[in-house]
Amino acid sequence: MQRLLAIAWLTWKAALRFRLFLVITALLLAAVVGLPILIKDDGTARGFTQILLAYTLSTITALLGLSTLWLACGTLARDIEECQIQMVAVKPIARWQIWLGKWLGIVSLNAALLAISGLSIFVLLQWRSTKLSPDEQRILHNEVLISRGSAKEASVDAEIESDTERYLKERLQRTQVTQLDVKLLRQQIKEGIKAQYQLVPPGMSRRWQIDLGLAKQFLKNEPLYLRVKFNAAEKSPSGTFTGLWRVGVPDSKRIWVSEPMSLAPDTFHEFAIPANLIDDKGVVTIDFGNLNNTALIFPLDEGMEVLYREAGFGLNFVRGLGIIFCWMAVLATLGLAMASFLSFPVAALASLTALVMALFSGTMANAVA
Repeated sequence: MQRLLAIAWLTWKAALRFRLFLVITALLLAAVVGLPILIKDDGTARGFTQILLAYTLSTITALLGLSTLWLACGTLARDIEECQIQMVAVKPIARWQIWLGKWLGIVSLNAALLAISGLSIFVLLQWRSTKLSPDEQRILHNEVLISRGSAKEASVDAEIESDTERYLKERLQRTQVTQLDVKLLRQQIKEGIKAQYQLVPPGMSRRWQIDLGLAKQFLKNEPLYLRVKFNAAEKSPSGTFTGLWRVGVPDSKRIWVSEPMSLAPDTFHEFAIPANLIDDKGVVTIDFGNLNNTALIFPLDEGMEVLYREAGFGLNFVRGLGIIFCWMAVLATLGLAMASFLSFPVAALASLTALVMALFSGTMANAVA
């Protein structure tokens, strides 16, 4: 371990000698402080956090990513080109220890830079949140700056597949079709059965029973949130559709009934429901009444979702920084691997090329397909 730490310290000294640490720290602090000043938010809690978190964290990731690749490629490739590596290689240290020591130095450097910028964002966020209105501060701390879990209705894929096979066999007994038509017929039957689970006809209602599982133990007196999305069979003159929500425990007094809500299709809507509407088994029952003259379709995968408070903002923010840190560790590995056998400019170009190809692999696969 002493050998690894010695190589890591040499990597730190190289970064300080190139003034990389100081320059990147200044750029990160400028991004954290400057972006919220240059880009004005709309005054709402969501707009405020989007500017301060999304843009600053994206800028931090880009700056750290470029500096990590530059340092990873440069620190090893230049040691080889300038014959400094020979002074280290003749010592009683294995080559893998040299490589791993440099990796630890770069990773620890990123950890320090990420800690400085993350702490700056957190302090700035807490300070600027005091300038919001009381209502927006409540939204900020209850709906935005929290870590939320989600629960959906149990999957009905097995029932859909079972019904599809049953109807398909009945249809094939009555009609002779080719093998190619069987595949198309099966798809049509499956879509028709799937629509029965998603469709809410005019003047009718739809019920969801969502099991919150073990989360019910810590949701007492905690408000829940519904996130809904639907599609409409026909367009509305006003562009919105009216529905009535009823949430709670059936056949009891723990029922919340909303006022008629006017909601737009093809977009997510999120609204709060009162606390303590969960039954003893941890199930929350949601009924929706369609008050329109057209059918509404709630997709099975994203039509209905219950959101609940899982943890505070601090823990979730640390998780986000941890994800960025893991990305930087991967970039350090990539840069050092390329610099092990390539010159500095070629290693940097090869690393960027490999990174771009990895990030756009899905797009390229779709293009080839």
